[in-house]
Amino acid sequence: MRRDPLAYLTTELTSLKAQGLYRRLRVLEDEQKPHTTFDHRLVVNLSSNNYLGLTTHERLRERALEATRRFGVGTGSVRTIAGTMAIHMELERRLAEFKQTEAVVVFQSGFAANAGTVSAILNKDDVVVSDELNHASIIDGCRLSRAAIKVFPHRDVDAARAVLKSLPAHQRALLITDGVFSMDGDLGPLPDLCTLAEEYGCIMMVDDAHASGVFGRNGRGTIDHFGVHGRVDVQVGTLSKAIGVLGGYVAGSRDLVEFLHHRARPFLFSTSHPPAVAAACLAAIDVLLEEPMIIERLWENTRFFKEGLVKLGFNTGASESPITPVIVGDGALAMTLSDRLFEAGVFAQGIAAPTVPAGKARVRTIVTATHTREELQFALDAFERVGRTLGIVP
Repeated sequence: MRRDPLAYLTTELTSLKAQGLYRRLRVLEDEQKPHTTFDHRLVVNLSSNNYLGLTTHERLRERALEATRRFGVGTGSVRTIAGTMAIHMELERRLAEFKQTEAVVVFQSGFAANAGTVSAILNKDDVVVSDELNHASIIDGCRLSRAAIKVFPHRDVDAARAVLKSLPAHQRALLITDGVFSMDGDLGPLPDLCTLAEEYGCIMMVDDAHASGVFGRNGRGTIDHFGVHGRVDVQVGTLSKAIGVLGGYVAGSRDLVEFLHHRARPFLFSTSHPPAVAAACLAAIDVLLEEPMIIERLWENTRFFKEGLVKLGFNTGASESPITPVIVGDGALAMTLSDRLFEAGVFAQGIAAPTVPAGKARVRTIVTATHTREELQFALDAFERVGRTLGIVP
């Protein structure tokens, strides 16, 4: 009988179960809404990146259906052969105008945009100077580039300066940060990092996935929020969070975008977005420009919920965004909190190492513009009951 060469994976899974860290996939049985059905249970949904509720917005639905009827369900090719449609070009033009850059290239996901860009513009002779809490897609892009990787402590500009100062003057360097950090919800120190990049002649790159549609005028992101237009060479955004659809993009100079057309492997070797996706993204840009009140509602809900958690005695860390972690420390306790909340009618996903540092496990909550005040109060009441039962709050 053949010995199973993957038996070690079963051992690893058994270990996760023993530590209380094993997670199974929650199955959504309805629309991605603030009050919806997962695993046959109606819950207040605090685990979605659907910040503005655009996944079910009527303008996006109609544009997607119209594009499907007109252009079909798929493109049948990669962008560089036969898969570039006029609707893709229009989306990139509109995004560049929105982000106030020369050009944009759309990728199949935010992960592909980050990993594909970093690995394309750097090589083994270069160096990346990266915040320790940057997204996994940035880390993977750095590894794929084969560039040297220098990590500085989270948001520590002085430490980043020390790294850059130690590098040979001729060495090409990329200074990179998240705009909004996805697990803690705090902001990267963009103005100071831009000054640092200018001082040392670095490429400045920002992953603005969780800021797109949330920060800045009409949701233009942290570059707009901090007023650093023209100082960031590479901006990465997503079309699958606040925009409500699917994909990622890179905004910057026309030469950057044309270079990525030739060298970014996810762009070169992945079939392009279906017409419905591109059309829905275009409709989302229209919503951001014409319905700014939806972003105002997002922030009103965020303030209400965040203040409620703090008043109850929960540790929400340094969050400055709708991403609000409830930090409990122990991984098994975070998973138990998540499970008990789900039983009480609130879906807030538990997250532990290695996704977050050991000792900083949490449930991660995200408020959306479409939550009602009653739904948020229901969630706060559940947090209070469960938190007290588990001894997390007094």
